[in-house]
Amino acid sequence: MRRDGMRLGAWPLMLAIVLAISVAFAQGPGAETKAVAPAAASSAPDTPKTWKTAISPLPNDEAVPERLLPPGATSPDEGPSKVIFPPQKITLRFNHKFHLKQGATCKTCHGAALKSTSASDSLIPEGTTCDACHGTDHGDLGKVTPGDDEPGKCGFCHQGYKAADGNRVARLEMPRANMHFNHKKHLDRNIHCGQCHGSVEELELSTRDQLPRMSGCFHCHQKDDAASQGDAKSACTTCHLKSSGEGPAHVMGEAPELSGGRMRTVFASGVLQPPRWLGNAAHTPDFLQRHRMVAAADSSLCANCHKEDFCTDCHDGRVRPRSIHPSDYISLHPVEARMAMQRCRSCHEEQSFCLTCHMRVGVAMSSPTGDRDSARFHPPKIVWSDVPVTPEHHKFQAERNLNACVSCHTERDCVTCHGGAGVGGGFNPHRANFLAGCSTQFHRNPRPCLVCHEPTDGVLTQCR
Repeated sequence: MRRDGMRLGAWPLMLAIVLAISVAFAQGPGAETKAVAPAAASSAPDTPKTWKTAISPLPNDEAVPERLLPPGATSPDEGPSKVIFPPQKITLRFNHKFHLKQGATCKTCHGAALKSTSASDSLIPEGTTCDACHGTDHGDLGKVTPGDDEPGKCGFCHQGYKAADGNRVARLEMPRANMHFNHKKHLDRNIHCGQCHGSVEELELSTRDQLPRMSGCFHCHQKDDAASQGDAKSACTTCHLKSSGEGPAHVMGEAPELSGGRMRTVFASGVLQPPRWLGNAAHTPDFLQRHRMVAAADSSLCANCHKEDFCTDCHDGRVRPRSIHPSDYISLHPVEARMAMQRCRSCHEEQSFCLTCHMRVGVAMSSPTGDRDSARFHPPKIVWSDVPVTPEHHKFQAERNLNACVSCHTERDCVTCHGGAGVGGGFNPHRANFLAGCSTQFHRNPRPCLVCHEPTDGVLTQCR
């Protein structure tokens, strides 16, 4: 009975705990600014509370829908550029949606944005901005005075705060954006916060996901009609930092007239590269094949980051990627050279590059005739053209791969020997009993016949 009595005596306490938890969940987001814990249930001063609201954009860390993200953020969205906007460390709890419902505006906390002309300006509100409502005193950051109520306690806004740490709070890390941006100019042109930062008024904690996307900036900075674009310049260096002109390093605060004029692409946060939607210029592994089309369509786009010598280092043959020509190109290049010699000349000089090699291997009209065997392209005459016919004879080689022959030779080279009036009376190119079916072939395509025979040649009357 005594054990049962103890069990019955514990029920009121358990019921009180359950009711307290239920009330806490029923209050919902934002209620933490109103609720004050009873003195009997208060925690020790150095024990941090665990909050479930204002620690992420939406309750329960739900994904922010596309309609609340900044313009240009399309699903799936990878967020703003990590090179332009380096990763942040937000150590504060803040509920934008709650504060805006209480009558605050963007200007209440971010009033400095109205006069900001540089991306290096700090637009995060100082602690003194919070003092009027939270009952705190941040006048001396070395000795901050907390408020009397729960919303005024240090741990209410500063995540992980412990009084045992000497009343220190975790540092908020928001690195400078690697770009030029003038908030004042945009605000003066009636461009409101939501046009760059999305619907912050519908979110609790605002993270770097609410920072601008370049494709959203293009809504103003790259309009088709110059008149409607107004003063929104479209040059890349309008927003992107310039290089010093002596390498990838950039001197902050450098005067524009002293810069190299091209974009700075190397930062501590990574290497800046174009996205695919920007002229199909994403520097993915297949860009080596695609870049010629991108450069041909808009070479000025490439010139924003690259100097001309960056292109010529590859295109003049000094630094040649292996994928430019296949490994067996020495046997195939004559065919392409005959079809489009101008393409070859875009990288190679005919007199210094082509002729040097052709003279060395004896494939030229002016090749030396004294000692040809050491540099002969074809086997010796006794093997290549004399009888008896062996598998190395040119007859078999031509039948096996005629394309290799025509890469250097034209029909007249063959006709010199194989024509009706060729060397030694010529070699008959016709098979046995050729006359029996020559009429069909002549009417189908007379051109091969006219390579050796004149149109008035009486021999052709047998085939007409």
